[in-house]
Parts: sequence; structure tokens; C-alpha cells
Amino acid sequence: MTTPFGPASSSGDPELDRMMAVLGRQAARFEKVGRDLAETRGRGAAANGTVVVEVSADGSLTGLTIDPRAMRLGSEALAQAILKAAKDAEHDVAAQANQVMEPLLDADIWDDPPPS
Repeated sequence: MTTPFGPASSSGDPELDRMMAVLGRQAARFEKVGRDLAETRGRGAAANGTVVVEVSADGSLTGLTIDPRAMRLGSEALAQAILKAAKDAEHDVAAQANQVMEPLLDADIWDDPPPS
């Protein structure tokens, strides 16, 4: 068996072995959440869907689509539409990130039942 910290081995101390097993499971949960967050994207749209913004969980802009019809808005209205779509994308990615992180916020992951 392998743990995130290397091959599993017995320390000779059952309590220490149990704590290391719990720590290994928690580390695996953190790694999964980290991978899931890296893939999380939020989307926002404005101006009847003619402007679409996509952002990553860290807030980086990952996509911007401007339909040719949006060019009729004029520069100020187009700028406002982009800002609105970006803000909506930020809210969307924040909500998704909260869902991804929910397993880490569950108090049960910090408590491992004692051995039977």
C-alpha cells in the first residue's frame, strides 16, 4: 500500500499508524480538491448573450467571446457589457468553488473514528 507520503509502513505504534492513515486520507482529499479547483471555470453573459466571459477559479480571464452583433452597442455600452459579464463569471466561479471545497469544510473529515 502507498500513502501520499510514500510506502505505507508500520511504526509499531497502532495510534501513530492510525493517525498517519487519517493524515493520508486527508491529504488525498486536499489533492483532489486542488485538481478540481484548477479545472473550475465560471461563465457570465451580458447584452442578450452577445458578450460571454469565462474565468478560472483564481479569477484569471480564460475566455472572452464578443458576437458581431455586440459591436452595434458602441464602445461604452460594450465595455459595460464586458464588465457585467466578467462580474457574473466571478460570481459563478465563486459558487462553483464553494461546492468543490465543501468536502474540506465537512467537519467529519477531521475526525476519524477510533479503531474498533
